Amino acid sequence: MKKVIVTTTINPVTEAIKRFQKMEDWELVVVGDRKTPSDYKLNRGIFLTPEMQEKYDRKLSDLIGWNCIQRRNMGLLWANDLGAEIIALVDDDNIPDDKWGKNLMIGRDVEVNFYETDLSAFDPIGATNYKNLWHRGYPLQLLAKRNYEKVAKKKINADIQADFWNGDPDIDAVCRMEHAPECKFKKKYFPMAANKLSPFDSQNTFITKQVLKDYFLFSNIGRMDDIWAAYYVQALGFKVVYGEPSVYQLRNIHDLTRDMKAEFLGYEHNLNIVEKIVYNPNVIKDYVDDKAWEAFSLYKKHFA
Repeated sequence: MKKVIVTTTINPVTEAIKRFQKMEDWELVVVGDRKTPSDYKLNRGIFLTPEMQEKYDRKLSDLIGWNCIQRRNMGLLWANDLGAEIIALVDDDNIPDDKWGKNLMIGRDVEVNFYETDLSAFDPIGATNYKNLWHRGYPLQLLAKRNYEKVAKKKINADIQADFWNGDPDIDAVCRMEHAPECKFKKKYFPMAANKLSPFDSQNTFITKQVLKDYFLFSNIGRMDDIWAAYYVQALGFKVVYGEPSVYQLRNIHDLTRDMKAEFLGYEHNLNIVEKIVYNPNVIKDYVDDKAWEAFSLYKKHFA
């Protein structure tokens, strides 16, 4: 089974990348950007230079733009061309542990803690030992209404596995400003799934090749690119299971005020999206610009 790790970076080779490139049962694809050091070099894996990306699909490259994490889309296409059956999306500041990528739960029946909620969306972080935190992209309007009393063991067959992260978790800027957490999630809460849409990110997530053609990180929507991609593929019927932490996030330096501004579009629209998208997945088009939607169309042509 072909398995490919995809990430993008503007940094020199990090400790996380050093570990990922040593995983012999995975192929590593690192997508470069204009800010990536010109001498960036892997000992094992594929580094996509800006020139390689433009040669691959110049129009799509131009529509995505430069100096943005959405360059990762080019790596997803490269993984598809490599014949990947499982694709891992990672960040270069998420250091994998020894169990990372092993005994994956996607594509097989797995017993989970299955939550049922009457809300429009499920927040996985609130179901853990950190009930005061919430996942980036969860509608803020629902925070006070979260309830985790309806839970039972259930078997599901998921297409997406979103593993958690110890250390600095994937919470939004408001949550991080208030709590500045250093987390160690307890194993007993995992794996988990729910009956409603839930946010997952692109920093420690595994998807099957069936998901790949519909999974696209829209540009020009700030830090909602992977969150809206998550809601979109779930609205199409793909299922997600959350796994126990398999990385330690030694988070790159961020300006939290700048992050908050990049998340404001989500604060404003996430609730509307989760309420509407289950009835019409393409409602997402109403929340992205024409340039981003055209890029998505070009992306999907590679799977025709």
